[in-house]
Amino acid sequence: MSYNYSHLSTGLKGLDRVIKGLMPGDNIVWQVQGIDDYRYFVQAYARFADLKNQRLVYFRFASHPPLLDPEEFPHAEIHTPDPEAGFEPFINQVHETIKNNGRGGYYVFDSLSDLANSWYSDRMLGNFFMLTCPYLLDMEALAYFALIRDHHSFNALTPVHNTAQVIFDVYKNRENIYVHPLKAQQRYSATMFMLHTHRDGQFKPVTNSALNSEILSFTPFKSTDHAFEERDRWNRYFQEAAQIFRELEKRETATEATTAPRPGPRPKSPEELKHLRRLLAMMVTRNERIQELAARYFNIDDLLDIGKRMIGTGLIGGKATGMLLSRAILREEAPELRDVIEVHDSFYVGSDVFYTYMVTNGCWWIRRQQKDTETLLGVAEYARRVILTGHFPDDTVKKLADMLDYFGQSPIIVRSSSLLEDNYGNAFSGKYESVFCPNQGSSERRLANLLTAIKLVYASTLSEKALHYREQMGILDKDEQMSLLIQRVSGDLHGNYFFPAVGGVGYSYNPYVWNEAIEPESGVIRIVYGMGTRAVDRSDDDYTRIAALNAPDKRPESGIDELRKFSQKRVDAIDLDANRLLPVDFSEISRFSPKLELEMAASRDQQGDSHYISFDGLFKKTPFVEHMRKILSTLEQSYQYPVDIEFTLNFTGEEGCRTLADAKLARGEEVPPCDLANYRINLVQCRPFEVRKDEGETLAPLEVPEHQLLLATERGTVIGRSRTINPRRVVLVSPAAYGPLGVPDKHLVARAIGKIMRVTPGETPTVLIGPGRWGTSSVSLGIPVNFSEICEAACVCEVVAMHEGLIPDVSLGTHFFNDLVEFDILYLAFYPGREGSALNQEFMAGFRNRFVELVPEAEYRKLEGIITVADFAERELVLSADIVHQNYRLFRTITAGGEFENVP
Repeated sequence: MSYNYSHLSTGLKGLDRVIKGLMPGDNIVWQVQGIDDYRYFVQAYARFADLKNQRLVYFRFASHPPLLDPEEFPHAEIHTPDPEAGFEPFINQVHETIKNNGRGGYYVFDSLSDLANSWYSDRMLGNFFMLTCPYLLDMEALAYFALIRDHHSFNALTPVHNTAQVIFDVYKNRENIYVHPLKAQQRYSATMFMLHTHRDGQFKPVTNSALNSEILSFTPFKSTDHAFEERDRWNRYFQEAAQIFRELEKRETATEATTAPRPGPRPKSPEELKHLRRLLAMMVTRNERIQELAARYFNIDDLLDIGKRMIGTGLIGGKATGMLLSRAILREEAPELRDVIEVHDSFYVGSDVFYTYMVTNGCWWIRRQQKDTETLLGVAEYARRVILTGHFPDDTVKKLADMLDYFGQSPIIVRSSSLLEDNYGNAFSGKYESVFCPNQGSSERRLANLLTAIKLVYASTLSEKALHYREQMGILDKDEQMSLLIQRVSGDLHGNYFFPAVGGVGYSYNPYVWNEAIEPESGVIRIVYGMGTRAVDRSDDDYTRIAALNAPDKRPESGIDELRKFSQKRVDAIDLDANRLLPVDFSEISRFSPKLELEMAASRDQQGDSHYISFDGLFKKTPFVEHMRKILSTLEQSYQYPVDIEFTLNFTGEEGCRTLADAKLARGEEVPPCDLANYRINLVQCRPFEVRKDEGETLAPLEVPEHQLLLATERGTVIGRSRTINPRRVVLVSPAAYGPLGVPDKHLVARAIGKIMRVTPGETPTVLIGPGRWGTSSVSLGIPVNFSEICEAACVCEVVAMHEGLIPDVSLGTHFFNDLVEFDILYLAFYPGREGSALNQEFMAGFRNRFVELVPEAEYRKLEGIITVADFAERELVLSADIVHQNYRLFRTITAGGEFENVP
């Protein structure tokens, strides 16, 4: 909606365009760090009033220097009501002046924060605004007000925010000014409520997430509800810790000039450690191993910053802890990466909010039944419905709304961060939900979408896959509260699409060695163009880029034709028009990609005028590979354990050069020349990687007659530890018979596999062989089993036989892969027709098929010719897999009598 009120303006045309112009009766509130930031906007507004011969009225009542100089603005009416005379005389004088001036006019008020000082009350400041703002609105006047940001409680801010028509936050760093519209009543655009940079008379939206968080980091965040002012025990502990921190700051300031900087974390005094450990136990973790690591790398000010960004009380959970801890480790152990790591500005919903929600919405006793899955699954669906229709306390909703004001229209993600998640021994990879909020539309719509996202994450605690996982890990009866990590989605705007240049996962130890030049200890990454969801899910027949960090040029694919054929074709992106996450063809989305970004991510197809995703530019023209190796090796060394990270990368361009220069100048450091290929790596997750490192076992050369072989390849795909095992059961899904099945029958096959595995004793090592991708959500790509159905398998083999051109796209980095590694399940890929490869299905035909015996239900009988289950005697079958040379054999041994005998 646009309006043509040419006599109304902020005096800054660029700012007018941002908010679609001013309207009669607009009361504009400026939340500023200091009065000089307000003065700049007041004077532009006043000059426009003079230009248009509009009546200009200035209420001068504060102790700060005047905003308008009478010599520069001789036509301005200056009135001096005295707040010290009391609330009623003051407001009467203001209202009488407005009444006498009649309709219209431009009004300027001194900082309202001084009124709270004069009246010793935020509530009375709010009362003044609630009485004055509507009066000015009725008179169709414009008015400017200022509040010093982070100085007021809800008693002042709530009335102001509810009553004003337009609200701006202003941030300033050195000479750079940034404006963040928080409210513009009856106006809307797709970028209106984003942070805007003011340069050369223009206000340009800052769409890049790295720049948003970096710019906002120049002004220390302070919660609008004054988190540490309430006099309960929680906040008293924070106040005591804050006092300790202030004393430490004084000591460090006094000694920093004479003390050389020390590598690694700063030593902590016993008093500091006492407060640090208490805060860690209160809000971060009670896991002793993680707590020891956190006590080494976190400082009290780190925990105070977390507390200021908390919504509610309790623990922040494993995912949030891992993200924060990894950053603290790199800050202390790899300070040279400081300008590479993207600043984060996350918020944390404490675990107590989850328990409160469960209690007040009647879910507590249902949830307490989760001592075993048999009793819980019967009521879990009902409990999820209750959770999804529940209500939050008003104070929680208010804090979430304030958080949304901070993020503006930047897309955000609500991520699970449960107490047990991402700890040593419990990865919970993909077991709980993470929900994207594109964050578009009115403030009411954005808040409603956020609350729904939180409920979806809460409901996922009672999902079947989460409950089965906890049961399998023996932690079903442990305290498992759901905290939340709410993050700004990393990325930038590309047309109507929002996504990062790179999303992916990294491992400090590489369990997939496809070339002899690869060193497992150097780590591996799996990356995509766009949202990292495509790197961790197996939802379609697309591909990703996998790179061993010591040999990124050694591709699993061979030849340029394979590189093009098996490159990523679709990009996951947030469509801001559709208000949801969507897959988009790279050929379409690349039209909106900046030239530099495209050069880094894609290679030109020599056979045409198109591009395919390769990341060759990123690997060859930037230090990205070296940075990733440093990040992963540093984290593994500190964790004393292999680690698994999720990350994004964004190029920041000229604006990134400016913000980096500002940061370096503020620290007294030399500013480097501007590099437009400058990027920020955002660490969004870090956790221990539950991998058992290979012990160097290689496959002994064996001459096995062809009729003894069930499965073999001289060059395939092996992920996991090299090993030799004796399977007692083989389950084979016929590729030829599975392919033509309809969708319902393919799901029936998956359920049948689950039934077979449930009746398979734990001491019966089982090999699963089937077409396409195990664990896919799309039946056109493979067998849609849930991991809980096959978690007892010793080995899973994917036969590349679903349709022409589909390869397994090694599951490295996906949630499915993490489950395989965590449960130490061997993964094999088999390529029919490849030289040295053999799959002998006739071999299985010589053994009795136990399928009907194990799955007797009538509806499964039609699958008897599709699924074969064969059992073998102890040590009769051998599976030998070599990760170094990427080959394996599954064969039958010769019996003591020298003959082969079928198992009865």
